[in-house]
Amino acid sequence: QVQLVESGGGLVQPGGSLRLSCVVSGFTFNRYWMYWVRQAPGKGLEWVSGINTDGGSTYYADAVKGQFTISRDNAKKTLYLQMNSLKSQDTAVYYCNADLHGVVNYWGQGTQVTVSS
Repeated sequence: QVQLVESGGGLVQPGGSLRLSCVVSGFTFNRYWMYWVRQAPGKGLEWVSGINTDGGSTYYADAVKGQFTISRDNAKKTLYLQMNSLKSQDTAVYYCNADLHGVVNYWGQGTQVTVSS
């Protein structure tokens, strides 16, 4: 069955870094655009970053541009999000999302990132 399993979240101090991973199975990873989406406490879903099928093109929300880096390893079927200079505003549950031409869409269960001193 389809699985997207995020990991790497946790508690980090402001200014710190975390690297999120999303390991997928059950579908052809290299055919899907991949995204990171987050949900802060009491707020709606916020798109964070996206990457095309071969990793050659990446996209970022203005709020994280220059701070986060998305990447993927198609051989390992894994999506990454390197998060640097973390701020309290980055506190959220981070989800990975797989999309195939807007027709098929899968979500992970999310990983909590808390930025606090």
